[in-house]
Amino acid sequence: MPIKIIIVGAGVVGASTALALQKDGHVVTLIDREAPCAGASFGNAGAIVNGSCVPTAMPGVFSDAIRMMARSNSPLSVHPAYLHKILPWFLRFLLQSRPSMANKNAKHLHALSKHAVSSWRQLTEQTELSSLFRATGWLKVYESKKTFAETEKSRQLLDQMGTKYELLTASQIKDLEPNLAPIFKHAFYQEDCMSITNPERLVKGMVELFANRGGVYKQFNVSQIELQENNIQLNDQAENLIADKIVITAGAWSRSLAKQLGDDVPLDTERGYHLMLAESTHSLLNRPVVNGENSFVLSPMETGLRMTAQVEFAGLNIAADYSKIRNLLPHAKRMLPAINIKEESVWMGFRPSLPDSLPVLGFSSRSNRILYAFGHQHLGMTLAAISGQIIADLIADREPPIDISPYRPQRFLTL
Repeated sequence: MPIKIIIVGAGVVGASTALALQKDGHVVTLIDREAPCAGASFGNAGAIVNGSCVPTAMPGVFSDAIRMMARSNSPLSVHPAYLHKILPWFLRFLLQSRPSMANKNAKHLHALSKHAVSSWRQLTEQTELSSLFRATGWLKVYESKKTFAETEKSRQLLDQMGTKYELLTASQIKDLEPNLAPIFKHAFYQEDCMSITNPERLVKGMVELFANRGGVYKQFNVSQIELQENNIQLNDQAENLIADKIVITAGAWSRSLAKQLGDDVPLDTERGYHLMLAESTHSLLNRPVVNGENSFVLSPMETGLRMTAQVEFAGLNIAADYSKIRNLLPHAKRMLPAINIKEESVWMGFRPSLPDSLPVLGFSSRSNRILYAFGHQHLGMTLAAISGQIIADLIADREPPIDISPYRPQRFLTL
């Protein structure tokens, strides 16, 4: 029997979930406080990293972070006014960096991400959306032997999980990306990954497809969720909506909603930035390329070349600081000499991140009429399609393709 379901959050995870539930015949309404794809889904590097399994909290991360923050162009920063708020999150994060925890989290991250490419193909096959994906692979390049050697722990995890990759020489790098400066001696390449030519057009296209198939999109800013005897009521300042079940996919704004529903999830934000460079520059690269020396990505898109960078802990309300990513432009020019570094636009967004690098997927503590799919940190685009499939399986009482217990919101009660 069709169920009336409201999905709260119209980013890539919400849109994927809406299409998956609609396919099962449910009556689905997708709501968001802003327009579709207004959050982190808009500004990412557009990579689908199949088999990604390296958690952010790795052994030695504390000393790595101290060294990183001492650099003049550090990719990591903490706003002084936010330090006291982020400290509890950092403590949990450090606990997750113990070798046993890092290995466990890598296993659970890989269990999801190994389905990344296949789940996206299943979701978008026989639609116009499939034209926005390219089989480009995922390339990370390094100038120095020292910097490349620092990736050894990550590569060992990939080996343990069975994620396929190649180590490339300077000449092999040039074969893949002839316009890169001949300064990169080492590279790490995952061939079975995809890239998205326009993340905004993808997500908005998903919402449009959902609407064309009979779904409803509504701008609605949820202020309160009331669990009633036979349904769930969502309130904003002007009206209310009624559903049989709801799914929270509100990204960085999910924590306060989950807390209303009995789950105090330690979600915080890793703020990320991007610069869009001239449209004519998008043909200089064949795929997203990570600069391993300076921790930024150059990603060719149909609207130009996008440079993404920075992990900034400053919460949801402190003003953006675009100076750090702008300071990376000389490094981008050194990396790709033919680039036009004229800034077309600049953006900042909020990655919803949890200390163990795993998303929250599953039922709330209070009711099986409430489900969560949020906290995908740097892998929102990668994990969106498989997350939507899992939510649809749970609502249909089908067995998901993986054991979802490692992603349940209640897992933090044991720490």
